[in-house]
Order: sequence, then structure tokens, then C-alpha cells
Amino acid sequence: MTEKRPVGRPESDPPPEMMDEIIEWISAGKTLRSFCQQPGKPTFRTVYNWQEKDTEFFARFMVARDVGHDMIAEETLEIADERPESVVDNNGVSRIDSGFVQWQKTRIEQRLRLLGKWNPRKYGDKTIHSGDVDNPIAITEVRRVIVD
Repeated sequence: MTEKRPVGRPESDPPPEMMDEIIEWISAGKTLRSFCQQPGKPTFRTVYNWQEKDTEFFARFMVARDVGHDMIAEETLEIADERPESVVDNNGVSRIDSGFVQWQKTRIEQRLRLLGKWNPRKYGDKTIHSGDVDNPIAITEVRRVIVD
């Protein structure tokens, strides 16, 4: 009787040097998608399979993601501090290119929006619900008494 083989590629353990390369890439604020698109790199799904198999790799990956989020946040400061390009109009007058400024603004806003979704506790908007001065919100304890 022949042994039945499982369908698909055999699962392999993640190579330690590849895991280190992934961690380095993610902690620099780059995407896993862009890493996996490089020639000779594992697929997106393979990396997630490795995370499911190896809890230490998963923990390192999550820390790298958090560091990567900080790198993206710092990148927004660099974008904001970048000197806008200048254009010369038909009269020879130099002015700031408003299209470049808008493009930089869009780049910053998109990064901040994604950070708010990816890591809402750290980068999300804080919403506080409260009443007004005349009618503050009061939380009262309600007890149900059961009488036989």
C-alpha cells in the first residue's frame, strides 16, 4: 500500500536569515507586500504561514511592525520639512509650486490615515464622549432585586 501524499508544496521551516531580513525590512517602515515582490523572496502567504508555525517569529514580526509604524510617522515629518519645489512663471517670477505642496500634503495624510487604521491605540484619533456643563453624563449602578 502506497502512502498518500498531501496536496501542495511541502511546508518548510522559515530560514533564520530570511526571517531576520523580513524583520529588518518591516521595522524600516516598508511593506511586506513590497518585500515579497522582490525576486527570490517568499510569497506573502508563505510569510504568514511561517508566523502561524513560529510564535517567536510572529512576536518579532509584530514588534517590527510597531517600529515600522514609528518610522512611517517620522517619515511624515521629513515630508513636511522638505523644501517645496519652485516654478518660474511666464514673467520670470519664481514661486512655490502649489501642486508639489498638495502632493506632499496628500502623502502625509495618507500615511497618517493608514497609521490610524493599523495602530489605532497609538495613532488613532481619540474620541471622548461627554455631556455638557448643565447635563453631565453620570453613570449609575443599577441593581435588580429579586423577591420571592
